[in-house]
Amino acid sequence: MWKAIKQWLGFSNKAELTEEDKMKKFLIVGLGNIGEKYANTRHNIGFKILDYLAETNDITFETVKLGDISTFKIKGRTLILLKPSTFMNLSGKAIKYWLEKENIPLENLLVITDDLNLPFGSLRLKTKGSDGGHNGLKDTQDKLQTVKYNRFRFGISDEFSKGRQVDYVLGEWNEDENSKLKERLKISAELIKSFALAGVNTTMNQFNGK
Repeated sequence: MWKAIKQWLGFSNKAELTEEDKMKKFLIVGLGNIGEKYANTRHNIGFKILDYLAETNDITFETVKLGDISTFKIKGRTLILLKPSTFMNLSGKAIKYWLEKENIPLENLLVITDDLNLPFGSLRLKTKGSDGGHNGLKDTQDKLQTVKYNRFRFGISDEFSKGRQVDYVLGEWNEDENSKLKERLKISAELIKSFALAGVNTTMNQFNGK
């Protein structure tokens, strides 16, 4: 009845459709540092996961404002993949810009980062939390003015001696890690797809600790 009245009065459903479309659009951000020398470092796992997702779905990135962007569509959902070009410590600037530009709700944001406190390859999805000393998350929290955003932590372990943390996170994967990385990247890509299709709670239950 109300629909018929709106049509009679000349109203359209455009606003409602726009709201619905917003909920089908996601910003998936991989944190990392730009430049070839960082490409295979532990700290760049966010970039590496998005690169894997792009390669296995035959899509490419293009350089745009504040980062490299690619668009991936799956079952009615649009995933905008972002690799910020701001360097790790200013990641929040790019995230805020693209959230606002694409009109994506905060609950549809997923930030991918490395985590020293998790064993190598361990996956953990959370809906909120502290920055844990991670500069990329710290800047994201600062720019978004909230700790309530989805983050996907990929474990890189803490197998380094005292005073060697920076060298470790900016170091490249060792031979054993490299041999296991492809399988971990595949599961990480599945987690991202599940986040968009099944929702964060179902995805946490299915993938956390996997």
